[in-house]
Amino acid sequence: MSMRVVRPGMLTLVQDRGRFGMQHLGVVPCGAMDQVSHDIANALVGNPAASATLEITVRGPVLEFAHAALVALMGADFAATVDAHPMPLGRPVLVGPGACLDCGPARAGARAYLAVAGGVGVPAVLGSRSTYVPAGFGGLDGRALQAGDRIALADDAGELARARAGRLGLAAGGATASVRWRAPDLTSTRDGTIRVHALDGRHADVFDDASRAAFFGEPWQVLPDSNRMGYRLAGPPLARRVQGDILSEATCLGTVQVPADGRPIVLMADHQTTGGYAKIAEVAGADVARLAQAMPGSVVRFVRIDLAGADALRGERARRLAALKRTLAWHYR
Repeated sequence: MSMRVVRPGMLTLVQDRGRFGMQHLGVVPCGAMDQVSHDIANALVGNPAASATLEITVRGPVLEFAHAALVALMGADFAATVDAHPMPLGRPVLVGPGACLDCGPARAGARAYLAVAGGVGVPAVLGSRSTYVPAGFGGLDGRALQAGDRIALADDAGELARARAGRLGLAAGGATASVRWRAPDLTSTRDGTIRVHALDGRHADVFDDASRAAFFGEPWQVLPDSNRMGYRLAGPPLARRVQGDILSEATCLGTVQVPADGRPIVLMADHQTTGGYAKIAEVAGADVARLAQAMPGSVVRFVRIDLAGADALRGERARRLAALKRTLAWHYR
C-alpha cells in the first residue's frame, strides 16, 4: 500500500507528534507544527494520535492512490479535490482505487494534515517518523516530498479502510464517499489578527519598560523568512536596558527570543536545543497550534497571562480535544 506523489506541493513533510527526551543530546523535537489538527486528522480515520501524517504547507501536493483508502484532511482551509470533485475537510473520506487527491492551495491558515487509515508507514528514526530537514533524517529520506515519490502506508491500510468505512456506512464506488458530520476546527485563524497568550520570559527584566509594553501592546507581523524553526516578527525594535551576553541555555517550543537587531523570534517545532538570546516571553502551550497556522504577513498580538492562566488554558484545550477524540472514536466502535 502506498501513495504516489504526482506533484509535491510547497513543503510536504511526514510528521508525527515528535521525538522527545533527547534534547540534551542535541536532537530537536520536530513533530507537527499544529499538533491539535494532526491529532484530529488521525482520530477522523480511526488512528491513534501517534500515527504519522503528511504536514501540508500553503500549497498542497497531488497524490495518487493505487488502492482504496480512508483519508481525512484537517487544519487550514485548503481547496482540496478528489478526481476534480470538492473534497470535504474535517471528515473521513473514502477514496477509490486510482483516485487522485489534489490538496490545492490554502484559502485560510497555513498548514493542514492528511491522515490515512493505518498511518504513513515510513521507518521510525530515534522513536519517531517526523522529518527533520536541516539534519536530513526521519520521514522520507529526511526531506520534503518530491514528484515521483511513493509514500508507504501501513501494510493493512486497505483492510483498515474497508473495515472503518463500513462502520461509517460508507461503501466503495464514490470518489468522495463521506459522512455528513464534520469535526470542529480548534485552531482557526480566519478571524484576522491572531491573539496569542504569553508569559513574561526568563529575561523579561533585561528589556526596558517601553519594549516590554510594546511586546504586549503592539501588533507584530510574521516575516517571509519564518519557517518551522522559528517565526521572525516585524514590529518596533525591542531595546535592552541591561547589556551583555546571556549564557546559552535550553530552549522550548514557544520561547520568544530577541537577537541583537531587536526583532523577536518565536521558536517553533524545529527549534534549536539551546540558545543564547534573551527570552522576553514564552507562548502559552495551548496557543502554539493556532500560531502555527500563521502565514507570512499574518498579524499577531500577544496577550499577557500568568502561569496559572496558561495552565488553565492548557487544561481547557486538553478537555476539548479529549472530548472530540471520544466522539470520533465512538464512530469506530
